[in-house]
Amino acid sequence: MQDKNLIIINNEKVFKEGDDFYCDNLDLKVLPEDLNNFFHVRYIVRKSNKKGSQKINLKNIKIASNIFDFFYLIIQSIKVPNSRYLLISITPYTFLAFLILFLFRKKIFLYLFSRGQEEYKYILGGGFVWIYHVMYLLVTAGSKVLVNHDRLYDKKKSYLINSSRLDENWTKNHKIPTLDKVRFLYIGRINPEKGIIKFAEMLNKIEFDYDFSIVGDSKNINFPNKKIKHLGYIANQQNLIEVYDKHNITVLPSYTEASPYILDESLSRNRPIIIFEEIAYVVRNKIGVFVSKRDFDSFSKTVKYIMNNYLEIQK
Repeated sequence: MQDKNLIIINNEKVFKEGDDFYCDNLDLKVLPEDLNNFFHVRYIVRKSNKKGSQKINLKNIKIASNIFDFFYLIIQSIKVPNSRYLLISITPYTFLAFLILFLFRKKIFLYLFSRGQEEYKYILGGGFVWIYHVMYLLVTAGSKVLVNHDRLYDKKKSYLINSSRLDENWTKNHKIPTLDKVRFLYIGRINPEKGIIKFAEMLNKIEFDYDFSIVGDSKNINFPNKKIKHLGYIANQQNLIEVYDKHNITVLPSYTEASPYILDESLSRNRPIIIFEEIAYVVRNKIGVFVSKRDFDSFSKTVKYIMNNYLEIQK
């Protein structure tokens, strides 16, 4: 493996505590860990001042405190012999890395999780989408592009890959759902593009009986709704399966997604899942995924339909 050096460059923020590293995004923990089984991985990231819930089992992590440090780490990495580069998504930081690597004629791969145009729109507003588009055109023209969803796929210049965390444990020992009331479940990060904050506001209008549980790092968010329970981050697979089994409807209120793990996990436990129109493309040929408009009336009708036909839907 001496000639298999892979340098992963990411906009992700990582917290260092002693010799250990932590982040918030599970995908961006698992990816470098798994690739380290095949390459000598060096992981270049940004500094976080907050300890995330995900411990990264990787030691060769370089953290940049600012854009000048980031620039220095990229230049320093060029000295690594026989190195390949993997850029994770397109951001101002990874775009800067691309420009440097392109000038030094390095072999560059780009991994796209989702459509950055949509994220820019929901985070910064529509007026900033053109910035992403310019970066996208330049970076994809000079890289080998890997994508994990067919809506991002262009057979002329990208490679489609499939990713899943499911194993046989997810499809065994199914539990009968408790249907005395609606028991919503959300698993994931709490940020603007995930739509969870707006969704929680919508729940304030609901008159029927329900509970709503959030699994993830929500320690910095305080929802006033007393029906919302914070279960914290759950890493253990069996504990996560049990959480799905204790709820009867999973919700994914995101504005943009690629191939969300929560969707396959929920369906593997025979639990219907509600998404909204913006990400209807994730349904593909899956049964048990219900698409609602992002308004109270449509959502309420979808919930009532599922609860009234629950056992038939499970079949």
